[in-house]
Amino acid sequence: MTEKEMLQRNIEEFSRLQDYMQSCDKETEAYTKMKKRYKELKVILTASGINLTEIDYIKE
Repeated sequence: MTEKEMLQRNIEEFSRLQDYMQSCDKETEAYTKMKKRYKELKVILTASGINLTEIDYIKE
């Protein structure tokens, strides 16, 4: 898998994860687990030079 493909996959996962987070109650165990992955993806994408301004609509 190329670096470009990996970045695309992470961006798509980040977007999909945010959709799931918005449809879930923040007090659930599922939300807590999703938030952990959300933070991991933010770090990966930021370290890769991706500007999250436009695609991060959860902003936690």
